[in-house]
Amino acid sequence: MTYSFDGMTYLVKTFGCQMNKHDTERVESMLDSRKMQRVEREELADVIVFLTCCVREAADTRLMGQVASLKNVPAPHGKRIIAVGGCIGQRDGEKLIDTLGHVDIVFGTHNVDELPALLEETLQAHQACVSLRDHSETANYEIPFHREHSFHAWLPIMKGCNNFCTYCIVPYVRGREISRPFEEIIREAEILVSDGVKEITLLGQNVNSYGRDLYGAPRFADILRRVGETGIQRLRFATSHPKDLSDETIAAFAETPACMPQLHLPVQSGSDRILKAMNRNYTVSHYLSLVEKMRYALPDISFSTDLIVGFPGENEEDFKATLELVRTVGYGQTFTFIYSKRAGTPAADLLDSTSASVIQERFNRLVEVVQESAYTQNLKELNQVVDVLIEGTSKRDATMLTGKTPKNQTVHMPLPEDVSIDDMVGHIIPVKIEETRTWYLRGHGIEMA
Repeated sequence: MTYSFDGMTYLVKTFGCQMNKHDTERVESMLDSRKMQRVEREELADVIVFLTCCVREAADTRLMGQVASLKNVPAPHGKRIIAVGGCIGQRDGEKLIDTLGHVDIVFGTHNVDELPALLEETLQAHQACVSLRDHSETANYEIPFHREHSFHAWLPIMKGCNNFCTYCIVPYVRGREISRPFEEIIREAEILVSDGVKEITLLGQNVNSYGRDLYGAPRFADILRRVGETGIQRLRFATSHPKDLSDETIAAFAETPACMPQLHLPVQSGSDRILKAMNRNYTVSHYLSLVEKMRYALPDISFSTDLIVGFPGENEEDFKATLELVRTVGYGQTFTFIYSKRAGTPAADLLDSTSASVIQERFNRLVEVVQESAYTQNLKELNQVVDVLIEGTSKRDATMLTGKTPKNQTVHMPLPEDVSIDDMVGHIIPVKIEETRTWYLRGHGIEMA
């Protein structure tokens, strides 16, 4: 007999990458289909699901703190069920039950589809449940999902990673690369377009290597071309590893009109010595040659990247090389991190005598250069008309619409009088940019000025 969840409430709390965001949509869909009701506050939730990330230590601390804070918060209907999934669930398994005694369910990165069954089991048996599927098993992509936005969809094309960067825990918790069949991806993209989706983001830990395990060679360029032919208006992808960015992919990117002129190309460091220690398998000169190729193929392209400060052994010369790289490329957006030691990775065993104060000072200097670069790139849009996909209203001002340009820049514009938000969200409209800031643009819809 199937357990009835009718009337129970739930809340999903998501940490980390876009893959976890997509898993959140799948979890919400599964719980919705069991007639559970989503709520926005912890005290209103009978079930709280944490989808976790373990790339940085702060994520562990955040999870432990938030779970611990729920211990004495009463649930609306009897006992609250706490489930921990994602990368920390995969990494720690039963240890989470021992560490946090009021956690009821732990599931791994390949076990999202099992959550309803695990909920039923723990409610009926009144005991904790742990399920960790082996990485080598085929991932289940067939779970329906409840999209956060009707106009945007995450479309996973592969899971796992074969790169084993020395600082990164992902291959150990997400497993080796497993690609979805080509036809399955195209079929899902076609369904999304027919459902009114305007923008698709292809997901994978390293999308550039898509298909190597299935077809003997990467077929990501083919994916870009075929998804671009479905009628989708905007196509993005994450994440792209520089060592696998082929000429074929660059050509497909430039020749597919739906591909937005923005590429996230994580570099991590501007020092060849540090890149080698990170096992990134490319040099700075190779990375810059990719940037040059992309700009030749698509002159107006904007780049974003990831940068780590304080990797073990990084000295001032290495750090200055990173600053120089940022100035040379001219990134529109940069995600900067202080190195976080992750147990089980090769870099965790490296010794480093650099003080925390020196690393923080370098980080602060990097932030200044990053901000200068972002503002310079945004300044190029001043007095230009750009197409903006309206996503909603500003969190700070409900009278201001917010959306994204093709280059993924945030744009704010006033909500026109006598126009409802619902009539604007999900539409792509031309906007005249009148003001540029470091992290956003401001303007007016030219048809409403």
